[in-house]
Amino acid sequence: MRTVQGAALDGLRARVRALAARRRPERAGRSPRSGAPLADRGPAVPGLGAESPGRRTSVKQSLRYAAPAPAPEAAARAALAGFGVLLHALVRPRPGEVRTSAAALRALRARRGDAPALVRTRSGRTVLVLLDPQDLRRFYAEPVSVLAAAPPDKCRGPNPGEPDDSGCSRGEPGAERREVSAEVLATGRPVHPSCGPFLAALAEEARHLTGSAPATGTSTRTAASTRTGPVTLDLARARYAVHRAARRIVLGDAAAADEQLSGWLTQLRAEGRGARGGRVRAARSVHDKARARIEEYASRADGDTLVGRAARLADPTGTLDPVGQAQHWLLAMDAVPDTLLRTLLLLGVHPAEQDLAVAEAAAEVAAGAERGELPRLRACVRESLRLYPVVPDLIRVTRAETEWRGVRYPAGTSVLVPAAFHQRDPERVPAAHVFVPGRWKNPGADQDIRMAPFSHGGGRCPGDQLGLMATAALCAEVLRGHRVTGTRPVLDPVGPLPATLDPRGIRLTLTRR
Repeated sequence: MRTVQGAALDGLRARVRALAARRRPERAGRSPRSGAPLADRGPAVPGLGAESPGRRTSVKQSLRYAAPAPAPEAAARAALAGFGVLLHALVRPRPGEVRTSAAALRALRARRGDAPALVRTRSGRTVLVLLDPQDLRRFYAEPVSVLAAAPPDKCRGPNPGEPDDSGCSRGEPGAERREVSAEVLATGRPVHPSCGPFLAALAEEARHLTGSAPATGTSTRTAASTRTGPVTLDLARARYAVHRAARRIVLGDAAAADEQLSGWLTQLRAEGRGARGGRVRAARSVHDKARARIEEYASRADGDTLVGRAARLADPTGTLDPVGQAQHWLLAMDAVPDTLLRTLLLLGVHPAEQDLAVAEAAAEVAAGAERGELPRLRACVRESLRLYPVVPDLIRVTRAETEWRGVRYPAGTSVLVPAAFHQRDPERVPAAHVFVPGRWKNPGADQDIRMAPFSHGGGRCPGDQLGLMATAALCAEVLRGHRVTGTRPVLDPVGPLPATLDPRGIRLTLTRR
């Protein structure tokens, strides 16, 4: 018997097919702004999302969807690759978000070599894809005046609830604002100046990860004694603990239990740039409530919190908004639960690495001034981010006419670095699809241009060290008293790891030591 939901889903699919059939003839023969002819897109290639590394996709199979190669003079003029669908636009994509296929990129490189290739997305956009590490070096080195994170017409300030992290160049005040923010986050320093209070907050909130947090009116010892069996750690539990810790680190202990604030910020992020009409007004209302709540906490935050440090630092331009930055920092911490789960999952699959991490976590308790460094666990977190980056594709837009490998491209050209592809490129990265934390202990590993878990150059995440410290500390708190004994999904400890790992499907079984 069909359900109402099933019938509704069938109807939706039929409408989508009908809409696609109507739009297909209209898009045929469109040209980019340069006027260069586009190759026929052809049928959509099945399975061009992130595929399993073990699955083979031959170049011949990928090329059968491509149009014939353009004439040499046309290639020199437009450098337009003749592939039909190499990049997938996301459903309701935000600016700069593009999903790439490793198999299609390998086929593109086999056909065109390492030269940058101008390809067309399913949505009709043209994107210049960088396939050579030498071009990556230039991509990361270019200032925002040449390569911006958003086109100039998008640099009009943030939407409601969206921090001004577009990377748009706004002159010297923007640079000074970034300097103050970097000082607050202690950019480049492995251990934050507020390491003590931060680690204490992380240790207390980590009890929610292991199920040992006391309920209201229950002592910690009683709560621990009543939970002797295995504990299941999933994304909901991880988010709850991390959000509590994030609010304490950014705003102070008074904000620890304010789930409503996190709900508002999540709502604003979900609305994003797609809000229209009444939804914009609703988003502004939520934004105003979230800002008022953050201002309330900021007014009584101590100097060890991020918002307290921001308020203390001198800002000669007056452009730094501690409240807006606090909102930005809280949103940035949303990536920690996913990375935490993936790292613990990989340690559960590799018992030898887990034993080494446990030994480091146990020794770190007596480390004194060195507390918070945890180099081995940080390497595990970095390796997790190499395999499963938070931002798999980086995109910038040229502000002026630029030249790549002898070909000139007009202002407004989108330039894409498929970071996940480069970090897992088996032609250039040893053991590309295997969990090898030791690679991050090599000198200069952090400067390897192929590896960009936090990007490079001026666009590098200023809070990378703080994020590493928090994630490694949470891993250490879990591993000191528990062992990851059962994992879902089941991964091969010696074979290639899957290309994607949805944290919503991760289930970890923690047993007491």
